[in-house]
Amino acid sequence: MTTALSQHQVEIERNLTAWQKKPLLQHIYSGFYERIAQQIDPAIPGTIIEVGSGIGNLKSKFPQAIATDLFPNPWLDLVCDGYELPFADGSASHLVLFDVFHHLRAPIAFLREARRVLHQLGRLILFEPYISALSYPVYGLLHHEPVALRAEISTAQELSRPRNYYAAQGNATRLFFHLNSHEFIDGWTVIRADAFCSFSYLLSGGFSKPSAYPPRTLPLLQRLDRTLSRWPELFGARCLVALQRSTPA
Repeated sequence: MTTALSQHQVEIERNLTAWQKKPLLQHIYSGFYERIAQQIDPAIPGTIIEVGSGIGNLKSKFPQAIATDLFPNPWLDLVCDGYELPFADGSASHLVLFDVFHHLRAPIAFLREARRVLHQLGRLILFEPYISALSYPVYGLLHHEPVALRAEISTAQELSRPRNYYAAQGNATRLFFHLNSHEFIDGWTVIRADAFCSFSYLLSGGFSKPSAYPPRTLPLLQRLDRTLSRWPELFGARCLVALQRSTPA
């Protein structure tokens, strides 16, 4: 395990401690998982697989999902790399990546592998940071990962080993909301791309900071989030993108 990649396991252990001590965070994530659930089509044959499961929270909503990550932990079903998924061709109905896409140094290489394991109607669901006028300084100043709005996004078709730690929080915003990303999503149809306000999440402090509000005020902040989500370019902080396999151009 390289020093850079070992940081991933350090973050998982820290996040697990925060999760157990912070019911507010669990309530907020329950709403996030409900958004993901709305993109799951039970009619698609195959298995739901989470790539990069972290502390395995998605299983609270989808107990049947296969939880995977880079390093072994008791709550995981499988240890694997997203660029080399140990699943048969066409065996997955859905691949879910929660705060993982912005860690993919070579997104095209991953998307090729995702197409291989997904059923011909299979879906890829991404839940990511969204960079807006409001969230940019928050993610940039209060989070250790770079936003990297101007950094080059690799178009490599494969990523050789060793694969070191990588993060660029702005990648999903750039690829699915701002840039002409045809070369990245050739062979995919974007069936959903929602950016929304999430003051309730930002002010909760996430996994690393103390909450700025008491849990009893969560419903009030969530109502504010729903109102301000009308203007995602100003107030957006999170996004959900759902892609479905299609015939490559």
